Amino acid sequence: MTYERLGRPPHEDRAVRYAGSRLQFRGPRRDLAQGYVACLGGTETCAHHIARPWPALSEAALGLPCVNLGLPNAGPDVLAGDPGLRRMAQGARAVVLHLPGATNLSNPFYRVHPRRNDRFVEAAPALRALYPEVDFTEFHFTRHLLHRLAAISPARFARLREGLQQAWVGRLAGLLRDLAPPVVLLCIAGRAPQGDPDGAALGAEPAFVTDAMFAALAPLAAATVRTAPRHHARPSAPPGRIAPRPGLPAHRAAAEALHPILARLLQRRAPPGPQ
Repeated sequence: MTYERLGRPPHEDRAVRYAGSRLQFRGPRRDLAQGYVACLGGTETCAHHIARPWPALSEAALGLPCVNLGLPNAGPDVLAGDPGLRRMAQGARAVVLHLPGATNLSNPFYRVHPRRNDRFVEAAPALRALYPEVDFTEFHFTRHLLHRLAAISPARFARLREGLQQAWVGRLAGLLRDLAPPVVLLCIAGRAPQGDPDGAALGAEPAFVTDAMFAALAPLAAATVRTAPRHHARPSAPPGRIAPRPGLPAHRAAAEALHPILARLLQRRAPPGPQ
């Protein structure tokens, strides 16, 4: 069941740090000297609104630590750019990468904070030229920025969205090529990625991610999992609103779909040697 945080989180769920990284992750702390699965992703991997998100459910099913390395609002920049996070992923027996949306990343049009990827830092000359009438100093978050730009000019916004999508594919492809352990790509959402770019709406997660983008990354992964069953579907959020988060049934569906794939990969791959 889902629950709201009314006070301090339970002791085992409090934020933890791992050596070499400046980031804080959801607890409990796991022993990285032993074999483990690295679970990379954003808000729905960290999932503080869920008592037992899919990494915890996968751990129980596999009998092997599944380290929750999800970060709220994470995009490709922090997943690919933090040295400590990369080192933990490289030391894993397998990696599950829960695909983030294509909004929270630095790209040819704007720059985001390297660790808090939902924070808008600066508009690039290309964006200022595309929207000369906009004062970008009033924006602090990418979602606010994008909703406003989409409302001003859908035609110009289509060019911006294409730039974000290309940057997303390039950044995640680079991450996948660099990772030595087998990687499973996970898409958990109220909808599967859509072939029509207009269907990959800003209010639906993963935002702007299309079938073609998913297919471009698939050859670089050991396996792919997409869970968007009809009875777990949720509507896209209206403009300016955040889409409702998936509940425990969606996390269970993800863990169930991942289990046979991870069991097979872990059986094939011996634990890594001392780091």
